[in-house]
Order: sequence, then structure tokens, then C-alpha cells
Amino acid sequence: MGITNYKIEEKLVGERLDKAASILDESLSRARVQRLIKNELISVNGEPITKPAYILSSGDVVSIHKNDPISMMLVPQDIPLDIVYEDSELLVVNKQKGLVVHPGNGNPDGTLVNAILNRYKHLSEVGGSFRPGIVHRIDKDTSGLLIVAKNDEVHMKISEQIKNHEVKKTYIALIRGVLKENSATIDMPIGRSTENRIKMAVKKNGKSAVTHIKVLERFKEYTLVEVNIETGRTHQIRVHLSEIGYPIVGDFVYSNGKNPFGVEGQMLHSMKLEFMHPVINRVMKLEAPIPEYFENVLEILRKENN
Repeated sequence: MGITNYKIEEKLVGERLDKAASILDESLSRARVQRLIKNELISVNGEPITKPAYILSSGDVVSIHKNDPISMMLVPQDIPLDIVYEDSELLVVNKQKGLVVHPGNGNPDGTLVNAILNRYKHLSEVGGSFRPGIVHRIDKDTSGLLIVAKNDEVHMKISEQIKNHEVKKTYIALIRGVLKENSATIDMPIGRSTENRIKMAVKKNGKSAVTHIKVLERFKEYTLVEVNIETGRTHQIRVHLSEIGYPIVGDFVYSNGKNPFGVEGQMLHSMKLEFMHPVINRVMKLEAPIPEYFENVLEILRKENN
């Protein structure tokens, strides 16, 4: 069975996603709907939703992928895997740009999970059938560091650290425009956009989101910045930087994406990761080098500055 799309009309506005889905498709029990949601097989306006209590709005398009996780097999695939750190409990990988983290609607394979399964048979299952080992995510076109848990206990302990803002994530981004301040903090709540439900936006009634930025290097029309986030909202860095007038180079969702470098997708890299190893109780400080394409663009800009 494939994907079925439903447009939300007045009678389901304000309803929970799990209840609405079982109404939209009477063949689905509430339990099966919740299983599909857990495995990101139900999306709203193209964005996979993981919370059964997600509230629907007028005009939302709900897409239901009726393949059960039980009948859909994750296939190990020989995809290059850049491992930055590994022990018996976890590993940290440097995800390449353009690679989706885990299977979902529109991405049944060719993901980081498929690559990991080609090398490891036993991973945590806390995140669901289609996300073995995946503790947290970064966008498809964002590169950099990700933690993968090999067992449920480690997964839950690191998830708790993330929830308590104890995992420090440092990104590097090239933004359009010359930022005058040497550092700044963006404290703006983020929620689903009402104009385009696929996008996120700064909203008064959104969830708290705090982003710290520091200038590393200025160019004639661009700025290289270091970014730290206190919260981990969907597309947070991209939304915040766009909102203050400095969108990330190559970001087609939150800017026009135009750039003279031919870069597709945002120039955003998860460069550093700091967390407490939940088993050996040691502070882990890991770093992933800036991707080659990113360095090449910086070299072009440095030559223009001279």
C-alpha cells in the first residue's frame, strides 16, 4: 500500500493527529495510527510528525503511509560512513551533506540508518523501528556530528541530557550579509508557519528557542559565524538567521538560495559536540572538520578580501 493524502476540513480542525487519522481512514485502529506516527509514516504538509497529540489546522494535508513497520524491512546499504568516535556503547558519525538521517515518507532507503545497519546489527530501539540507534537528528543538507546509541540504556541517558540542555552543539554557518555585531543572542519562539505549513517560523505562541552566534570571519558580502543552540527546535538556526536578515547561503527554504558558488542546500555544519558519556562518565569533546566544498567557498571569499 502507498501514501494517501487527506486535506483537513472544518470538522477535524483542532483535533489530535492520531484521532483524526483513524477517522480519515476507518481501516486504521488508534493503536496502529500511533505506531505509524512513532515511525514517522504520517506527515502533515510534508513534515513527518512524531507526536500523536499534534493539533491539526484548517487546510493541513495529512499524508498516511500505510505500510506497517513490521512489513517494511530496513535494508543495510554500503554507503560511506565517517566515524569520528566509537566504543562498545555508542558511536559518533560525521554525516555528509545530502544524506537523510533515517527512512521515512519519500525516503525508504539510502539513509544514514541504512549505512549504519550495513556495519552494526545491534542498536538501540528506543526511537522506533525506522530509527535504530538515532538519538538526535540534523537536516538532510546539514552536515556534521550525530550520536548513535548501541543500546537502549545509553540512548535514554543521552536523550535525557539533550532534554536538559546538557549536550553542547556547535555549528558553523556562512550567512549572507555582513554582521556588524561580534556576537549576538537570538531569543525568538518558533512554531509551524501558518502561511506555509511545511516551514517553521518565528511565532509569538511558538516554543522557546535560543540561538547564540559569534562572528568568526567577515567578507565583503558574507559572514562566517559560529552558532550554539540552547534549544533544538526544527530548523531553528535556519529560521533565526533568516528572521534577523542573515539567511544561510544555499538555503532554498528560508531564503531564495541564490549564491555565486553553485551551492545547493544550506552551508551549515555541526562542527563540535560535547556531552557526558553515560557509561564511562567522561566528558566527550568531538569535532568534525569543515567539509571540502565549504572550505573551497571560504578560500574564494578570502581571495576576494585581499
